[in-house]
Amino acid sequence: MGRRGTESAEQPAMELLRDNERPDSWVLVVGGTPQSHVDLADPTYLDFEYVRRLGHVADLAAPERTPIEAFHLGAGGLTLARYVSATRPGSRQRAVDIDPALIELVRRDLPWDRRTDLRVGTGDARAWLAARRDASADLVVCDVFAGARTPAHLTSVEFASDAARVLRAGGVYAVNVGDGHSLSHARAQVATLGEAFAHVALVAEPSVLRGRRFGNLVLVASDRALPVEELTRRAHRDPDMARLLCDGELERFAAGAHPVHDSGAHDSPAPPQDVFGR
Repeated sequence: MGRRGTESAEQPAMELLRDNERPDSWVLVVGGTPQSHVDLADPTYLDFEYVRRLGHVADLAAPERTPIEAFHLGAGGLTLARYVSATRPGSRQRAVDIDPALIELVRRDLPWDRRTDLRVGTGDARAWLAARRDASADLVVCDVFAGARTPAHLTSVEFASDAARVLRAGGVYAVNVGDGHSLSHARAQVATLGEAFAHVALVAEPSVLRGRRFGNLVLVASDRALPVEELTRRAHRDPDMARLLCDGELERFAAGAHPVHDSGAHDSPAPPQDVFGR
């Protein structure tokens, strides 16, 4: 693999590894954790399984090819933002990441089409979201990790309620959750989103849902009924087939879990050391 990178005493090591199976494709790795896969030649190609599921959510957030306004909390390599720009021309998108060095690396080595209405800023995701206007977005995606863990202040009812505030009627919130074994964190996140939204669904691989391995679960929430039939069909057709839980199944999954509030929030669980081949 080709390799580009940067490292400092204050920031975790960041590097870009070339994907030799696809021309002009790179994997962004931060602190040893793969954060993004970017195909500069084809932004509609989504390599990471959880990003494909986020892509399905973006596809169904509005009628096909209709421009949307989207907020991306956690910029990474801007994979999903590039996807939305390609599949929904004319969309207005804003992304934020707390790490200016990461943003500079992406600007320099993974440039995006500057003709698109995509702006990227630096800052804490929660503080940035709090500054957005009410009813100003159609889609909010939260994919924020410090290392391999989601910071505590992005896991609470108060944070989810702010995401609901900035969404227009019918808007969709999607969040990438990392968990495994008992899935206690994911269950609590289902209960948490249930406090802020009328409708919640979960998409994940069966092995993750059974606690057999650590992995990514995508939670989707809205004030309107979600397109669960189409999301289910797309999840089943993915190379890494996934299941969708909603309504009674999701209630049983989260049975006994309590919503997380700021006063009791904690970071998401750390993955096992061998998850990323370290």
